[in-house]
Amino acid sequence: MKIVFLGGTETVTGSKYLIETATTRLLVDCGLFQGYKWLRKRNWQPIPLGIEAVDGIVLTHAHLDHSGYVPVLYQAGYRGPVFAQEATADLCHIMWPDSGRLQQEDAKFLGKHGLSKHEKPQPLYDEKTALASLKLLQPVAFEQTFAVGDIHIRLQAAGHILGAASVIIEAEGRRVAFSGDIGRPNDVMMKPPETLPAVDLLLLESTYGDRRHQHADSAEQQLADVVNECSGSGGVLLIPSFSVGRAQLMQHLLVKLMTENRIPRQPIFLDSPMAINVSEIYRRHHTLHKLSQHDCQRAFNTVIYTRSVDESKAIASQAGPHIIIAGSGMATGGRILHHFKRWLSDHRATVLFSGHQAGGTRGAKMLQGVESIKVHGQWLPVKARIRQLDGLSGHADYQELTDWLKQSQLRQDTPIQLVHGEPDALETFRDFLRQKTNFDVDIADYQAIYHLN
Repeated sequence: MKIVFLGGTETVTGSKYLIETATTRLLVDCGLFQGYKWLRKRNWQPIPLGIEAVDGIVLTHAHLDHSGYVPVLYQAGYRGPVFAQEATADLCHIMWPDSGRLQQEDAKFLGKHGLSKHEKPQPLYDEKTALASLKLLQPVAFEQTFAVGDIHIRLQAAGHILGAASVIIEAEGRRVAFSGDIGRPNDVMMKPPETLPAVDLLLLESTYGDRRHQHADSAEQQLADVVNECSGSGGVLLIPSFSVGRAQLMQHLLVKLMTENRIPRQPIFLDSPMAINVSEIYRRHHTLHKLSQHDCQRAFNTVIYTRSVDESKAIASQAGPHIIIAGSGMATGGRILHHFKRWLSDHRATVLFSGHQAGGTRGAKMLQGVESIKVHGQWLPVKARIRQLDGLSGHADYQELTDWLKQSQLRQDTPIQLVHGEPDALETFRDFLRQKTNFDVDIADYQAIYHLN
């Protein structure tokens, strides 16, 4: 068996791992590269190693950096199965068409205003292609064993977001685990990740390989402090949010804080059709997370959902302090950019980032303190307060990952290839694991081949 690292290496995006046995080719994850322009350009390069002709694809979860490249393969002729946990499949039905639609809109905008070097800029894929690719999805349950050729596969719960899984594969007498994105043991919303069985190789995510998280309780108080600071100045609070997981958590926490009278009652807008639809999926699959049906319904009854463009535009007429949750989480696109145009130059406003910001994204640049940011070809002065909410990450930090490894059934000398991390996080986590454990730890290289004999 051999594994080729086609993405999710030396970066937190573009997750793709090609597994080849004597008779079968399987792709674990099929994600888009995001963030830096030089990374995003990889999405447009020729499809590597003929992965549009693999025998099957299995997804760890629905985030686009793990699943959003499937429509590209469909466009290139792939018609094989795409296996995903049932909730992940439901989420992909929302996320892939939305991705295609946003790409269409961006291409149209750039073409209309002459902001592209191409005369007629095209999307990587459009909504029609994304919708067509959905027919490839084959939902499976956690702990259900299935096969692609001679490779036997099982998904186990990984926390992180709804439906997120670690993938365990067995073939040619070897067992390999792909951690996927691992959640936290005491996450506010998601259940803790299941521990791993003994394996011959582990591909381990390292998103927070160089950081420790605050406790969720302190994050809740930090959120209350930010809301009170912003409301006290009469400002508007803008929360760029990932539509899956983070938007649902932010709704829950804000409504909880209002119910407990820890923040002033004020309008909360969820200005994201995708996040609204995802919230319904979270409500439907409530047994997979910690929030009760009552918790989900309370947020639904309190938060103002704005689906249409006209409803979104109407928020601009809202007077007084209010809160707007809108995509995208790293401010790379979506409706939050239109709210930036109105509020970034207002010193009373606050922008609150509540998740990881990949290098090169607008979110990362704003947290670095840039004085202006480019939106739709226009440079906007950044006079609003920029805040970051710690402690709510859906990714385990380096100590939580280490504890998870120690609680698993792994041999002490299990080989580990670190993936899905920025270079500093990968280096720091490798050194930490080498000092604190006996695992055989190394960092996976982009396009490297790992032979498992």
